[in-house]
Amino acid sequence: MPELSREPLHELDAMMAAPDHHAILLENDRVRVLDTQLGPGERTPVHSHQWPASLYVLSWSDFVRYDADDSPIVDSRALGLNPARGTALWSAALPPHYVRNVGTSVLHVIATEFKDA
Repeated sequence: MPELSREPLHELDAMMAAPDHHAILLENDRVRVLDTQLGPGERTPVHSHQWPASLYVLSWSDFVRYDADDSPIVDSRALGLNPARGTALWSAALPPHYVRNVGTSVLHVIATEFKDA
């Protein structure tokens, strides 16, 4: 089987633009599994996720997602989100954005991105 390139697809790909918060656990031609962590008070650089993903929650914290122009687009506090460890969530592909952890815990999810979706 040919080796799959791990080269980012574009400059805002999460692995190129925000490698301090994303680690590849598995990648092949159909999926990419990312271990994503963001500590309290931390903020990611602007990045994107070009594929939809299933998210598995390991720990949760309130967060605000901003678009690349600094406008808030999702505030978990306003949505009343507080999923327990082991909860599965769905995320559409995400255009350029950044995330700020506004809670007191580590936001830690495993994201399985579906390349052929």
